[in-house]
Amino acid sequence: QVQLVESGGGTVQPGGSLRLSCTASGFDLSSHGMRWYRQAPGKEREFVAFSSTGDNTIYGDSAQGRFSMSRDNAKNTLYLQMNSLKPADTAVYYCNAIRGNGVWGQGTQVTVSS
Repeated sequence: QVQLVESGGGTVQPGGSLRLSCTASGFDLSSHGMRWYRQAPGKEREFVAFSSTGDNTIYGDSAQGRFSMSRDNAKNTLYLQMNSLKPADTAVYYCNAIRGNGVWGQGTQVTVSS
């Protein structure tokens, strides 16, 4: 079954770090462009990061300079390293595969406390 599963979310103090994971099953992650999005309650979905199959990366304005996206092809896993976290980063984070109609994970909650 084609599936993405996010993990690694949690609660962290401002200025802290988290690393999110997105593991694919049923397809080869290395063959697809991948994206991270986030959505906070009452707000629109926001683009966070993109990586191509050639490991070119693009970051949204809020992520620029603080977040870093990478892949581990041997583990069929996508990562989002988040540093210098702010309360405004609090959201559910989703990974997305550019495949067919699009494949989405269930999301993982990130909470940055004040």
